[in-house]
Amino acid sequence: MSAEEAMIQQKGQSNVDSTDTEQKGADRVQFRRMLNHVAHGLFLLSTLVGVVVLGVLLYDIIQTGWKWVDADFLNNFASRFPEKSGVKAPLWGSLWLIGVTAPLTFIFGVGTAIYLEEYAKKNWFSRLIQLNISNLAGVPSIVFGILGLTIFARGWGLGQSVLTGALTMTLLILPIVIVAAREAIDSVPSSLRQASYAMGATRWQTIYKVVLPYSMPGILTGTILALSRAIGETAPLIMVGAVTFVYFTPGNIFDAFTVLPIQIYSWTGLPKEEFQEIAAGGIIILLAILLTMNALAIFLRNKYQQRNG
Repeated sequence: MSAEEAMIQQKGQSNVDSTDTEQKGADRVQFRRMLNHVAHGLFLLSTLVGVVVLGVLLYDIIQTGWKWVDADFLNNFASRFPEKSGVKAPLWGSLWLIGVTAPLTFIFGVGTAIYLEEYAKKNWFSRLIQLNISNLAGVPSIVFGILGLTIFARGWGLGQSVLTGALTMTLLILPIVIVAAREAIDSVPSSLRQASYAMGATRWQTIYKVVLPYSMPGILTGTILALSRAIGETAPLIMVGAVTFVYFTPGNIFDAFTVLPIQIYSWTGLPKEEFQEIAAGGIIILLAILLTMNALAIFLRNKYQQRNG
């Protein structure tokens, strides 16, 4: 075989190898695309399962309890007779609870986030605080109920009051608010801080005039969503002594109270079928409050984003 024939044969072999490599690459890409489609279908199916179950639950609740939701249902207290029962006491108790919990959570949560992000030195102590805050966010709510019973109800002598429930709920959602506020503050560009310092502003003036307005959408959204969790909690409030049947609305933060989740739980345990329907009506009221709070979070976030823009 001449040198020219050998060169031609080698060139042909290299073309075959190149074709095989391209074919393998195309097969590999096709396989990855197939896996991507399968994963996409599985994730979509998982999402649809949750959405369908939620839709069925909402349909059943609305169909069962909508006929009970009227002015009398909102203005009547709980009663042994289903036709005379209402959610006046638990509704006002829930509003009182959130009304006291919200400022406490916002002040302590945002204050802690500002300290950790703007003032605390990045050392082992600050990392220890951050680690404990993250761990507290995963503690079961019943543990906070036991803590509230020990410290606030018995230790401080506050008893079965709105303030006891609000302080317990503050402890429950405070880690969530701190984490959300820290993420929002950390997202503020450092160039804005440097520009403020260049204009002669102090650290606090920079935080108050630059950092907080820029991060307020994230802070408010995280706070309101955390409050949405608090308004649906039952176990911690049962632990601190929130009563089931209350025939009055709280007049101040030291009065006894009940909340919608506890009243709903109580109705579901009663034997009459009408009480199950009333419980569905209470769930509708609670869902309306939750949707209102979520809508408020979206509104405030968009409002502050437009202002910052």
